[in-house]
Amino acid sequence: MKEILQPGPAEALASLLDVDLPDLDREGLPLLWHWFYLLDRPAQADLGPDGHPVRGAIPAPPEPGRRRMWAGGRVRTLGPLRCGLPAERHTEVLSTKEKQGRTGRLTFVVTGHKIVQDGEVVVEEEQDIVYRDAASGQVETATEQPEVPPAEDEWAIDVSPTLLFRFSALTYNAHRIHYDRDYARDVEGYPGLLTHGPLQALAMAEAARRRGSAGRLAFDYRLVSPLFDHQGMIVRADESGTAVRDRHGRRTAAGTMRSLDR
Repeated sequence: MKEILQPGPAEALASLLDVDLPDLDREGLPLLWHWFYLLDRPAQADLGPDGHPVRGAIPAPPEPGRRRMWAGGRVRTLGPLRCGLPAERHTEVLSTKEKQGRTGRLTFVVTGHKIVQDGEVVVEEEQDIVYRDAASGQVETATEQPEVPPAEDEWAIDVSPTLLFRFSALTYNAHRIHYDRDYARDVEGYPGLLTHGPLQALAMAEAARRRGSAGRLAFDYRLVSPLFDHQGMIVRADESGTAVRDRHGRRTAAGTMRSLDR
């Protein structure tokens, strides 16, 4: 897939999260902002009941009816990805493993991406996707504890249905668990709208950027627990790493970052 990168998606993301917009021509896109470019745009006829493509996509579901979840990933930025220039994305399935989990079968798929600009690989990425069996009932959730107010070094994000819908639109993600509350509750068994894994990873990357992280970076992250819209999202980044928690203190995502320039 190839396109000339335009500033529009980056400007829209900066407005959505109320974060600083860098010089896109000189500095290039911040860490993980490549997710808003070079997007797959499947035909409506190729979408399954959950809104995800059932054919013509990488990866494709291993069989009909499996639930898809983003489990984590690893990203290396090897150079600036600049707007105003063409870029090309290459994608392949790196591995597929079957396991038996507590709730049924699990299929782990690792997908690799490389983004090339001016003949150089500027982004290398691996995404961990998990496919689970169809929901059989209400998803278990932890008992909510008393609220833990955000500390001075934490960033509280209001996870409203509007935010989730707009993030889905920016990434061309039609997965209904993020914007269709009736579907999320009645079909998937969730107690609310699910906050995107990529949104949590991006929030961690942005929290690190606020602390001065820039240049060539390596970012590894994992999603450790579902986060629903009514639980809020509070983000932290410090010398030990990055993390997301809900407003009750339950951790839902964690990451580590290091500079490749040292």
